[in-house]
This record gives sequence, C-alpha cells and structure tokens, in this order.
Amino acid sequence: MDTLLIKNMVCPRCVMAVEQLLIEESISFQNVFLGKVLLDKPLTNQEKSKVELKLKNLGFEILEDRDIRRIEMIKNSLREVLLNNELSSEFNLSGYIKSRLTEDYSMLSHLFSSMEGVTIEKFFIELKIDKVKELLFYEELTLSEISYHLGYSSVQHLSNQFKKVTGMTPTAYKNLVKGKMTGWK
Repeated sequence: MDTLLIKNMVCPRCVMAVEQLLIEESISFQNVFLGKVLLDKPLTNQEKSKVELKLKNLGFEILEDRDIRRIEMIKNSLREVLLNNELSSEFNLSGYIKSRLTEDYSMLSHLFSSMEGVTIEKFFIELKIDKVKELLFYEELTLSEISYHLGYSSVQHLSNQFKKVTGMTPTAYKNLVKGKMTGWK
C-alpha cells in the first residue's frame, strides 16, 4: 500500500474527480479522502507522470516535500472537520491537530505560520467564516443554528468574528448576496 498526498482537494467533488481519474487510468486504490489517496501499490514512474499531468489539468498537485505535505494534511484535516462534524464549543484546535498528525503542536504551528504566513487558528477561523457564508447563502439554518453548528459560544461571538474577517455583519452579508444573487464567495 502507498499513500499519495494531493494539494488543492477541498470538497467531496474533488474526491470524486480524483477517483474518476484513477479509474480511467486503471490505477487500483483503496480509498480517496480530502488530500489523500490510499493506493494498493506504489505508482510506476510512468503512471506517476501521467497522473501528475492529469491532476494538474484538474487543478491539483502531488505533494512531495515533507513540510508541504504536513501543511496540506493540517489544512485538509481542518476542512474535513468542518465538512463532517458539528463542532462543540469545547472543540480544541491544537488537540485535534495533534491527534491527526501525532506531532508536537507548537512545532506544527510554527511550521504552518512560517510557510503560510498565517497561524493555524486564523486559517481555521477563515474556513469557519467561509462555511458561515455558505450556510447564510443557502438559508437552511438560522444564525443561531449556524453558531451552534460551528462551535461558537454565542451568536454575538460569531457575528464579531464574521465582521472582523469580512468587514460586515452576517445580516449585511446575507442581504448583499441575496440582493445580487451571486455565489456565497
């Protein structure tokens, strides 16, 4: 078995696109996750070149450097937790990262900050705010439900963080996208 880490996989559609590519190339795999493929066996140089090219055409990239792989694993773990789980207000970011990568959090935090120019915490806040934008756009949950779902201690905490990141309140954002009928980004 071999593991292939892939950059820029951010959603379930990305997973499906990579699965489809592997099937088309007759490459046997066990599973595809956000940013990671579990292959049945290592790729030959020819297979790797072909897959790399096709991944690049889809906007993805195979990760080789150990530090870049670790950064991408952190990002994908955080995207995954927002995609799959309801966060509690007791969610511990450093504990979660440490459990997923089984490495010292302070070392990972320093690495992340030095390579990305932003802390893990700020990156996670930006992901959460993107999720809030998406949920506001689709109007399936109230702001109170969104706040609870994403582990905020209160609607006020969510609103303050939203305004700090976007420069507007959640309500103003909702009215803006609703009036223009543009996407949530």
